[in-house]
Amino acid sequence: MNYRPHPFSWCPAHEHRHATKAAKWHDGEQVTTLCGASVTAADTVLAWLWPTCERCDVHAHELAGVPMPPKPRTSAKPVRRRSAGAR
Repeated sequence: MNYRPHPFSWCPAHEHRHATKAAKWHDGEQVTTLCGASVTAADTVLAWLWPTCERCDVHAHELAGVPMPPKPRTSAKPVRRRSAGAR
């Protein structure tokens, strides 16, 4: 049996990394995700680099009992960059 610390696993599909309660899934298989979508799994190297589905991320954190990290704060002032030739 594979080590599975949480009752969900990550599954790339539809250009996002989704979370699912399915213990195992295969490339091309239909998977129901924590966000409620029914998606086709895409097990490729590039697919694992897709952004995380925000809704699945929230549900995964709830199942793991871990709070969501705070959202990064954005600066009100734009950062001015000096050109390469300026001193």
